[in-house]
Amino acid sequence: MTSTSQLNERFDRTAAVTRSLLGWGVVAGPFYLTLGVVLALTRDGFDITRHPLSLLMLGAYGWIQTLNLALTGLMTMAAALGFTRAMRRSGGTSWAGILLGAFGVCLVASAIFAPDPMDGFPEGASTSELSLGGILHFAFGAVGFLLLAAATFVVARWCARRRETTWAWWSRISGIVVVVGFFSGAVMPSRELGVLTLWIAVLAIWGWLAAASIHLYRTVPHPDA
Repeated sequence: MTSTSQLNERFDRTAAVTRSLLGWGVVAGPFYLTLGVVLALTRDGFDITRHPLSLLMLGAYGWIQTLNLALTGLMTMAAALGFTRAMRRSGGTSWAGILLGAFGVCLVASAIFAPDPMDGFPEGASTSELSLGGILHFAFGAVGFLLLAAATFVVARWCARRRETTWAWWSRISGIVVVVGFFSGAVMPSRELGVLTLWIAVLAIWGWLAAASIHLYRTVPHPDA
C-alpha cells in the first residue's frame, strides 16, 4: 500500500499551481463577456451596436461593470503568472507573462478611470467635454491592447521554436486582429462600424487568451504523473 508521504512526494505542487493559474486565462474572457452582455441587454438606453461595453461603467449599476473589468484584470494577471511558469518550464522566456500581466494591470486601471458619456449614453448625460478620467480610461485601454498584441507575438515565437507552426501563425494573426480592430474603430465612417471592429478585437483577445492558456496547460505535466 502506498503511504501518504509517498503520495506527497509524487505530487508535483509546482505543476498543480501552474495549471490552476492558467485556468484563469480560460475563465477571464467568458466571465467578462457574459456579464457585460447581460448588462448591455438590460440597461435602458444602451445600444450594443453603437456603444462599447466600457460605457456600462456609467449611470445606474455602473459599479457592476467596473467590478467586472477589475476582476477580469485580476484573472488575467493570474493567467500571466501561469504563462511565465509554463513557458519557462519549457525553455521559453518570461516576456509573454510580463506583457500579459501588464495588460491585466491596464484593465484594472481602466476600471479605476471611467469613460466619458458617449452618443447619448447614459441618457441625459452631457458629451461635450473630455475629462481627465475619460482620457486615462482610453489611454490604458489602448496601451493594454498593444501589450496583449505583443504577448501574442512572443507566444508565436515560442510555438515556432517548438515546431508548432499552426499555433504560431494563429497567435500572430490574433495579435494583428487585436491591433487593427481596436485602432481602426477610431477612423471608421460610422459609430456602428467602429463598435463592430472593437468587438472583433475584444473577441480576438479573449479567444486567444483562452486557447493559449489551454495549449500551455497541456504542456505542463499532470501533478500526479
